[in-house]
Amino acid sequence: MTQERPRKNPLHRTRQPLLPPGGRSRKAHLLTAAAAEGRFALPRCGACGTYSWPMVEACPDCLSADITAAEAPSGAVLLSQTSAEVPADPYFRERAPWRVGLVQMDCGPVALVHLHPEPQAGERLRLTLMLDRAGQGVLHAGPENGGDMSTDKQWQEMTADPRGRRVLITDARHVAALPLARKLAAEGAAGIFMGLPESWKPLENRAAFEAVQGLRFVPLDLASDRSVEDLARAIGGKVEILINTADHPRPGGLMAPAAVTHTRACMETVAFGLMRLARSFGPALAGRGADGGEGAPGAVAWVNVLSVFARATSPEMAGYAAAHTAALSLSHSLRAQLGGGGVRLMTVLTGPTEDDWFQLAPQPKVTGKALADAVVGGLMKGLEEVVVGDVARDLMARLAENPKAVERDLAAGRL
Repeated sequence: MTQERPRKNPLHRTRQPLLPPGGRSRKAHLLTAAAAEGRFALPRCGACGTYSWPMVEACPDCLSADITAAEAPSGAVLLSQTSAEVPADPYFRERAPWRVGLVQMDCGPVALVHLHPEPQAGERLRLTLMLDRAGQGVLHAGPENGGDMSTDKQWQEMTADPRGRRVLITDARHVAALPLARKLAAEGAAGIFMGLPESWKPLENRAAFEAVQGLRFVPLDLASDRSVEDLARAIGGKVEILINTADHPRPGGLMAPAAVTHTRACMETVAFGLMRLARSFGPALAGRGADGGEGAPGAVAWVNVLSVFARATSPEMAGYAAAHTAALSLSHSLRAQLGGGGVRLMTVLTGPTEDDWFQLAPQPKVTGKALADAVVGGLMKGLEEVVVGDVARDLMARLAENPKAVERDLAAGRL
């Protein structure tokens, strides 16, 4: 069963989600892309190599307009610090005091950053490029050795730590479901709702699931409107993190005898299933992004576990890839709508997993534990994009370099 949670006082007004200032230039979204993937990058001049902060339209040294987001050293020294007790912006005022610092980066620029509560002037720091609640790239400075981030309310505000939160995992039959449940319980999740489609079928390792503290099975079939709506009515107001693991892998090209049947079934679960979840769970999740004022953490994240074939289509997984491509497209729309409530959507692109349906896929495959570690690690860092497995990382790198070469390699059966 889930842990008891403080009940909202019905005499108090429901807090509305607030976001930090979100205005950025188009070029500044180069930093947003780096932060979404967990990379540390800074604006750098392509002509003279000078680093800047914040994003500039032209180099302050040579006036070149060739500005990119490039990997940079993450070390810095704290010059001074202060706590904003009465900030002008409503978002920060509601969370005051908010600690900020002026730092001298090892690569040159001086920057104003969000600051961990421990460092003092003169100490060395480690900088992290993060996404704030508005989905914009910002700098956070913490102790050089890492420190305890659980004590930093500003770091926690920009991540999706599962500690104290209730999580819905949509498909217990996914290869990562059990490792995910164990990992979330170890990180202090307040409760885990485990969706069980086709409950009449035997569930392998059911005893292992039941041994996970705080786990509770709930009936959930993403191919059924009624199943999703019934569950949303029962627990929709309790879920703070939703992890969509539902999948329906079936190999076969477009001309395979069962191509239409398999594609339709995969679409119902992966693409239309995501739409059913979004319609039934999305509004409550986005509306509870401001929860937490009465002792309980608020809603913070939605995770879609998708195949890397959503980006690089394998002809032998044609219908499967089409369903995941559709789900990836829908994820972008859902991210925008959840973002209005300060809820982050994280897309996890994985290579072939250790699933029977990927029997013929070449090694290395992704284990359930590796996928679970990547999902929880991405939540703890507040990421939007996570790529899991050597195959997936290699495909994404090759896509960035030459998409046509990837298309030809996959057509020839070379992952």
